[in-house]
Amino acid sequence: MLFSFSISPATTPHEDGSMADIVARAVDVIRKSGLPNETSSMFTTVEGDWDEVMPVIKAACEAVGEVSPRVSLVLKADLRPGHTGEMTGKVERVNAQIDQLNS
Repeated sequence: MLFSFSISPATTPHEDGSMADIVARAVDVIRKSGLPNETSSMFTTVEGDWDEVMPVIKAACEAVGEVSPRVSLVLKADLRPGHTGEMTGKVERVNAQIDQLNS
């Protein structure tokens, strides 16, 4: 199963609105989980089952909550039990289809 999510603080002490130092707290928790993960400019994706991933998302939210009085979580999940390697597999299948369109 894939879980893509964004965790952000409601406030930031930085004049320019930067949240990188606060978001880094969440990403650090996720990376230390040992689960397959990938962070892009807007979301982090983690692969695993409910019981593995949800405590990691909660801990990441709590890490942000330590420095912000309010935390926002946006979560999207692809619930497909029994499938693994989908973080890269889905992209590979789409790329293969694009190659077919262009050949």
